[in-house]
Amino acid sequence: MAANWTRVSFLLALIMTVAILTPSVVSGEHGFSDLKIRTHLKRLNKPPLKSIKSPDGDIIDCVPITDQPALAHPLLVNHTIKMMPSFNPERIFSESKVSSKTKNLQSSAITQLWHVNGKCPENTIPIRRTRKEDLYRASSVEYFGKKNQKSIPKPKSYEPASVLTQNGHQHAIMYVEDGVFYGAKAKINVWRPDVEMPNEFSLAQIWVLGGNFNSDLNSIEAGWQVSPQLYGDNHTRLFTYWTSDAYQGTGCYNLLCSGFVQINREIAMGGSISPLSNFGTSQYDITILIWKDPKEGHWWLQFGEKYIIGYWPASLFSYLSESASMIEWGGEVVNSQSEEGQHTTTQMGSGRFAEEGWGKASYFKNVQVVDGSNELRNPENLQVFTDQENCYNVKSGNGGSWGSHFYYGGPGRNPNCP
Repeated sequence: MAANWTRVSFLLALIMTVAILTPSVVSGEHGFSDLKIRTHLKRLNKPPLKSIKSPDGDIIDCVPITDQPALAHPLLVNHTIKMMPSFNPERIFSESKVSSKTKNLQSSAITQLWHVNGKCPENTIPIRRTRKEDLYRASSVEYFGKKNQKSIPKPKSYEPASVLTQNGHQHAIMYVEDGVFYGAKAKINVWRPDVEMPNEFSLAQIWVLGGNFNSDLNSIEAGWQVSPQLYGDNHTRLFTYWTSDAYQGTGCYNLLCSGFVQINREIAMGGSISPLSNFGTSQYDITILIWKDPKEGHWWLQFGEKYIIGYWPASLFSYLSESASMIEWGGEVVNSQSEEGQHTTTQMGSGRFAEEGWGKASYFKNVQVVDGSNELRNPENLQVFTDQENCYNVKSGNGGSWGSHFYYGGPGRNPNCP
């Protein structure tokens, strides 16, 4: 009898030990605990009213607008969602006639791949579902969906010869600084650049910046990117980003943390863009407009000519609660380098240098800022910058239907960029 009781006690103790240890089972490349993964997925993936399977493999969840991640931010607990901005600079700006040789991703032509299988119902927003495999690819659960602090383009303080060893991020940009800005706009040529390593990315975006580049930089960003680590594939995707502390702790891509408030039910942040430009033939571009509502103070995002996506609430920021002091447009890649010290072959833009021009090199056109009168205008004192022009470069122009514009990009490693 005593022996039987001993065996029962041992089995009970074993079961309790297994139960205690089970949540800490680790998975994935970086050994994350399954409990931590499940907890984070529950935080990101809200119960949907409808789910749509995209041809690219994404699952788009149609989540009630009042259940979106943004409202979990401590500064937005009692926030009332604004369904429309009080002001849009587009209303008083008559845009130049678009060049006939450019096809724009706008109006009925603009699309994301998931649209072929359905749309989200009223009073919901589309959210790209995060899977456990997405978290496994990150360096940590906490840093999933966040940019590296060293990804900030700093034209004034860069020492080109030391950039590679300092941070591995390279840029080819046009910028305007030392001003007071309330928004920015551009038409951005869309491509699918080759990305060599899974931990690298290639993007084209607008940066709206305030503060200094050390510890308290405020940044609002939007454009397109190819990022295998973040998305698990090489599709060209629409993205946003924000930070209020120079990428140290606040902010994230898309809706991967609380902050950005989405109101649009047709465009999914992180969703694939289609169609894309082809070398020497059809060219496509997307229009990105970011502006500050003069009444509410929120920073709004418009995609194309008709999709107002949502806004970054003014309370998220310090410097940008007033205005921006610098605007940047252009490309960025991560160059992780090989053990032999070779430059990456990750392409920027189309993978061709700026001087190759139309149909070959990628471009930004109709580059504009929103001024103190809340009007779109051509920027003054525009400058260009690139870290290593033998790897990626930029060439600016002005005039005609394209207004202020530039070609940019490059192939990365080549005989002049070993």
